[in-house]
Amino acid sequence: MTVHGEQLSDKQAAELMASVPNWTLDDDLISREFKLKDIRESMSFAESVVDLAEEQEHHPDIYISFNHVTLVLTTHKVGGLTQDDFKLAQAIDRLL
Repeated sequence: MTVHGEQLSDKQAAELMASVPNWTLDDDLISREFKLKDIRESMSFAESVVDLAEEQEHHPDIYISFNHVTLVLTTHKVGGLTQDDFKLAQAIDRLL
């Protein structure tokens, strides 16, 4: 079982946004929409995200719509953002 870090303050989360410039900060979560070629590419990308999430034992909410994949990250166990969310977002960005 993974032990998640402490919830980040609003200031800490805002500072960490520089490390994931394509993501959007919204209160206690970060999100990003990815536009892909078609449903097959969307599903393949989502599967790659799942593999990363399993490795890091930290899982995003994933929404798939034809050629769009939207990912939402937050740490439910602490009720907000932690370092784990930003680490996973950085790893996801490296997939592309």
